[in-house]
Amino acid sequence: MSQHIIIVEDDRTSRMRLAAYLRSLGYRVSEAEDADQMQAIIEFDPAELLLVDINLDGKDGLTITREQRQISRVGIILLTARDDQVDRIVGLEMGADDYITKPFDKRELAVRVKNLLARIADIGQPPQGAPPVETFGPWRFDRIRRRIVSAARTEQLSKQEFDVMAALAEHPGQTLSRARLSEMMGRGAMRSNDRMIDVVVGRLRKKVERDPSHPEWILTEHGQGYRFVDPSSI
Repeated sequence: MSQHIIIVEDDRTSRMRLAAYLRSLGYRVSEAEDADQMQAIIEFDPAELLLVDINLDGKDGLTITREQRQISRVGIILLTARDDQVDRIVGLEMGADDYITKPFDKRELAVRVKNLLARIADIGQPPQGAPPVETFGPWRFDRIRRRIVSAARTEQLSKQEFDVMAALAEHPGQTLSRARLSEMMGRGAMRSNDRMIDVVVGRLRKKVERDPSHPEWILTEHGQGYRFVDPSSI
């Protein structure tokens, strides 16, 4: 069965055009004009990906993202007509996987959709040659279930958090640039993703570090990128 995408967009013309384009690429596409319609569709036919306009009446795209991340790991790409970096950063902090600003090239969106769906399909599969679980400090990194576990608590990782954590943990003691991390997440070495990497690392630190402002495991190498401390060196 083809992958299911739900477009949540209150502009009917824009929604129908985008739906027609994605259907021409072979995807199953449902259309919703608001959060309530989206939820009704999900209950009947869960989706692999949500394309959500930030500027919706009622529950906006940021609220939808926050609520979905509390219950689901569905892929989320935010659509915004605003040239507002704050909205985009807040969306990423809430767990959106990507964003694209209107007006956008449909081919660019198609590439982002394809890449995100491919990564979602790979979730739960351990990287080639890498063990499914790694241990550092009090934590056990469970790649299969995409989470980190200690005796005290379990922290589920979003797809972005898992991608960055896996990349860093696969290269302990090595500094990975933001561009390299972006490439390893399947996004390409685009300068615009630098801030996104910082946001994801910040979320990870809140989950794994005793004091996120003074990290012990995920270190910043100023001007270079991030380094995951090699547990065997401690």
